[in-house]
Amino acid sequence: MASSTAITKIDLGADGFKKIASGKVREIFEIDAQTLLFVATDRISAYDVILDNGIPQKGALLTQLSAHWFKLIASWLPDLRTHFLSTTLPPGLPSSLPFQQLQRRSMLVDRLRILPLESIVRGYITGSAWAEYSKSGTVHGILMPKGLRESQRLEKPIWTPSTKAEVGGKDENISPEAARELIGEAVARRVEEASLAIYEKAHAYAAERGIIIADTKFEFGGDVLTGEVVLVDEVLTPDSSRFWPADQYEVGRSQVSYDKQYLRDWLTSSGLKGKEGVSMPEEVVAETGKKYREAYEKLTDSKWSDIA
Repeated sequence: MASSTAITKIDLGADGFKKIASGKVREIFEIDAQTLLFVATDRISAYDVILDNGIPQKGALLTQLSAHWFKLIASWLPDLRTHFLSTTLPPGLPSSLPFQQLQRRSMLVDRLRILPLESIVRGYITGSAWAEYSKSGTVHGILMPKGLRESQRLEKPIWTPSTKAEVGGKDENISPEAARELIGEAVARRVEEASLAIYEKAHAYAAERGIIIADTKFEFGGDVLTGEVVLVDEVLTPDSSRFWPADQYEVGRSQVSYDKQYLRDWLTSSGLKGKEGVSMPEEVVAETGKKYREAYEKLTDSKWSDIA
């Protein structure tokens, strides 16, 4: 990507901003009682472990791509509320802030109670879903048709949630029934319906641009005042989704992808899957960054360098 230096740490404490949380990629700061500032670093994780070095400009790209999707989702599903407010920093911030670091990687969002669930939609059988199916014929405990092949498109997308682990922990795949027990029947139904609706729209949009969205992960929050279920976090990025080039898609094998799969493959082949303290070699950094940039440009119909 454009810069040779990855920004893996951002701390605004000296500027008077209270840090609310630190995720695998994002630092979250309090603006006021109703508003948070999400700042996406260039950190990257795989198999629930954060790598020691990052991907330059990745945080900015994820933020801008998420903003693109949030605007599309608002037009597709106007009754679905999202937490997205703006990618413009509010006026009156201290001049001591590192504005150069914050530009393009910051997002103002509504402050909400986050549901303890990863809302995953799968349109194709791959990754952990394929591994489970190969052993038991199920995906997240859901009995699947016999004879499916790796990377095959499912007859219809399925909702396959997981638990939401703390940083450093491992997400655990669970059945839809377990998810309903975790967050309640009514809330789970709204989360499932919203997730499937977004996926269907996004899959069609991406297909027109030569990308298959094989699966993706959403997160939701709840507004304690209105009772609304609200789409939060990032959406439909290479960090949260599997993006495959449509012109190279072939059933019966793993796929070339525009996401973290290149990094996952390197970790697995190097015997480093799930291990702490791993630094990516420059080749892996460069190739992963290239794939993220290609996905952005295809999905937004614009060059990454054009939006400085």
